[in-house]
Amino acid sequence: MTSMASFSQSTELPFRQIPDDPATYTAETVVARMVEGLAFRYYWATEGLKPEDLSYQPSEGARTSRETLEHIHGLTQVVFNCVNSKAHIAVEVTTWDFEKLRAETLNNLLVASQALRSGNLKLEDLPIRFEGRDSEYPFWNQINGPIEDAVWHVGQVVSFRRASGNPFNSKVSVFNGVVRD
Repeated sequence: MTSMASFSQSTELPFRQIPDDPATYTAETVVARMVEGLAFRYYWATEGLKPEDLSYQPSEGARTSRETLEHIHGLTQVVFNCVNSKAHIAVEVTTWDFEKLRAETLNNLLVASQALRSGNLKLEDLPIRFEGRDSEYPFWNQINGPIEDAVWHVGQVVSFRRASGNPFNSKVSVFNGVVRD
């Protein structure tokens, strides 16, 4: 089982750029790369967010950027728990400061990508389970569920930050997974 280490504010966060390509194509390494693509986008979508960006709300009744980031954390927690063969239990994050929320979200994705790259897991052996429920879902639901939903919401954060006057860094190349000079 993979353990979760927390990042301090002085620690450089992962996914400033995408890690090197896995050596081989397997179902697990492809999903690891999907997780890394999500993490890279999340890193840059959240880099340099200001309090006014976090409180931005596109319309009454819609989530704020901060609430959207809390939801993304929950989705990454589902992925983290799955690769660690744990049932998902929601974590209360509303009291966390932004830096902790960001670091823990990126850490969830780092642990998941490393576990998937390890060669020790098989997707068919990784059902999604939720605490207090008797049902299980196959890993397929992880892809179209939490992983893709998180990508969707990261795009919303990028849109929200543009609307609040703090656009996404134009030097970020999501195609290459690096920041251009």
